[in-house]
Amino acid sequence: MSLHPVVERVTERIRERSAPTRTAYLARIEAARAKGTARARLSCGNLAHGFAASGDDKDALKLQVKPNLGIVTAYNDMLSAHQPFATYPELIKMAARNAGGTAQVAGGVPAMCDGVTQGRTGMELSLWSRDTIAQATAVALSHDMFDAALMLGVCDKIVPGMVMGALAFGHLPVVFVPAGPMPSGLPNKEKAAVRQRYAEGKATRDELLAAESASYHSAGTCTFYGTANSNQMLMEVMGLHLPGSAFVNPGTTLRDALTVAAAEQALRVTALGDDWRPIGHTVDEKAIVNAMVGLAATGGSTNHVIHLVAMARAAGLRITWDDLDELSRATPLMARVYPNGSADVNHFHAAGGLGFVIRELIDAGLLHGDLKCVHGGDLRQQSLEPHLEGTRLTWREPPRASGDLNVLRPVAEPFDAEGGLRLVTGRLGRAVVKISAVAPEHRRITAPAKVFDDQDDLLVAFKAGQLDGDFVAVIRRQGPKANGMPELHKLTPTLGLLQDRGQRVALLTDGRMSGASGKVLAAIHLVPEAVAGGAIAKLRDGDVITIDAEASTVEVDVPEAEWAARTLAPMDLAGNQFGVGRELFAVFRECVDSAEDGACALFGSTGL
Repeated sequence: MSLHPVVERVTERIRERSAPTRTAYLARIEAARAKGTARARLSCGNLAHGFAASGDDKDALKLQVKPNLGIVTAYNDMLSAHQPFATYPELIKMAARNAGGTAQVAGGVPAMCDGVTQGRTGMELSLWSRDTIAQATAVALSHDMFDAALMLGVCDKIVPGMVMGALAFGHLPVVFVPAGPMPSGLPNKEKAAVRQRYAEGKATRDELLAAESASYHSAGTCTFYGTANSNQMLMEVMGLHLPGSAFVNPGTTLRDALTVAAAEQALRVTALGDDWRPIGHTVDEKAIVNAMVGLAATGGSTNHVIHLVAMARAAGLRITWDDLDELSRATPLMARVYPNGSADVNHFHAAGGLGFVIRELIDAGLLHGDLKCVHGGDLRQQSLEPHLEGTRLTWREPPRASGDLNVLRPVAEPFDAEGGLRLVTGRLGRAVVKISAVAPEHRRITAPAKVFDDQDDLLVAFKAGQLDGDFVAVIRRQGPKANGMPELHKLTPTLGLLQDRGQRVALLTDGRMSGASGKVLAAIHLVPEAVAGGAIAKLRDGDVITIDAEASTVEVDVPEAEWAARTLAPMDLAGNQFGVGRELFAVFRECVDSAEDGACALFGSTGL
């Protein structure tokens, strides 16, 4: 199948736009490529420090001829998604020894959970944790002891941060090793219904906690299709996983077999052999286009509208929201996974999962199949499904047909002709709308604005009975420069309830919405943000706003002369400077790029 013309056009546009920065990046990779084991360049004192506590591996490390794997882990035992990583390092070390190499834990990265901090002050550190994870990954690999690396991470900011950090060591092969989703608990739709009843005062806190506990109930990733599980999809379509690794449950024999195989494969693709597969070569413009297509085809998290830009920049590539919008319009929506449907990721995986999606998209010319994937093959092989024959790990073709057409459909019979993401532009700026969970009748609104500077202010107004009639909720002062761009997930139950009552409502914000954003029209990540002089700071209560996802517009009905004469509303940020460590991230708020540039504070004057 020839490449789809839109995929071909966008890929070439990214290649041309990125030529200077990508060329410089690739030159740095080649310059860093080690001749012999990386640690052979260390002095005796350096090397002695590097293997002093290595026990049985010390002799092998001294010889400086066998490849050594660096393990970067996001393990902690508070977060369900990362708790399974406790046993991975010893398993990987054993696998490396058996395969003729060694492995060491190079370092750890922080892993904060948006589910724990959602709606709390700590959420103002969430986006910065991505950049901190990138830095921590770089610190872990900076010892120059390693010939390849394994990244143990799953959730929201962890995987994008690890990708960014690993790309700074683009000469190293890097395999991402997930832990998998927890088994299915209380269906997500039932959990959401309890949340909405609680917002309405019809469910008690005990009932709400019981529902949440039945949904988030064991080790593994949350089962809805938010940012964490979207991360795993991205690693598959970008060729950074062993095939089919994304959604195998933790604590299973198959999961352990995949972890062992990841270590063995990382040893095969170092610069010491004849199949060098560094991450900087795997993550090229084709991989980034695949990521954008995969996001659209599966109705993935809006957070990746930001993260993908930052990840691409770390590889010397520049993408824009126009690229994402154009690809989304050409990509059929193949999956309905909560919040875009009632099924969870376990159901999606059982119906055929990512293997089915990848094969269908390659056959339709919508994915680049010729990636140099870490597993040693191309993206066609990435679609293979792992399974055990006794104790032997093998791969087989994914199902020819979907196991459940309510959850997963072929390209020829999609849920929608277009993917789940749209760019909207106009006098108010540029924003992103996720339409995959929004009913067609709710994709356009013209209504007066109700303006707030904090999501809690809207909730106070709701409890006071002040949110009558149709309206567009404007939540400003929520961008990266203002307060770190926390997710505004607390608004979802309330706005959903008002919509269910028959009111026409929508959200406009320079902040983020969760990967669990759902049925209410939301124009998010608006740029420029309010504190950077964005037009959203000119809005007043009662201004009539139109958000039209179908026409791709976001406008305000104010005469031009009046609009030009308006001053920006004052932005009081005093309450966002201290508490839960916010004072330690002031430099991030000062240096951060816009959301469309990746909302990243790391690139500065590097030219990326």
